[in-house]
Amino acid sequence: MSKYSNILRQADIFQGLSEEHLRMILDCGHTRKLDFNDRIFEENSASDELYVIAEGEVEIEVDPVLVGDPSSPAANPCTIATLRRGQCFGEIALVDQGIRSASAKSASPDTVLVVFPREKLMKVCNSHPNLGYRLMHNLAADLALKIRSTDLRLREHLLYSPRKDI
Repeated sequence: MSKYSNILRQADIFQGLSEEHLRMILDCGHTRKLDFNDRIFEENSASDELYVIAEGEVEIEVDPVLVGDPSSPAANPCTIATLRRGQCFGEIALVDQGIRSASAKSASPDTVLVVFPREKLMKVCNSHPNLGYRLMHNLAADLALKIRSTDLRLREHLLYSPRKDI
């Protein structure tokens, strides 16, 4: 696992952590190897893990049927993000353990994830308040950035209307 400490340094939610804190975080995790198109989790499933991509790519998908007209023909899942080495996903599980808001699948062969169970991370955060504060601060900043980005895309979608007189 120590070979993944450089990957953790790249992840926004682990920024500013000391080497000792990074080691404690790494000790909580385990690796998961995936082939191309392997499912990591499904939309609306239970959530209790954070993932950091060590190698490969991951696609985040939403099912349009879940937000559309149930009587319309089934549509293929829509990819809303492609994540790469050093990026994390599943972080909302650290906050509320609610259901997954999207699905995730491997988008390249030989994808490797570092998986952090919520229970283990929270135990370390509770035992080491400085680490917990920094991790939760970074998590809040990461989620705020994602919310702002989504808000901008939503506004663009709702407010943009091509001119018809051209």
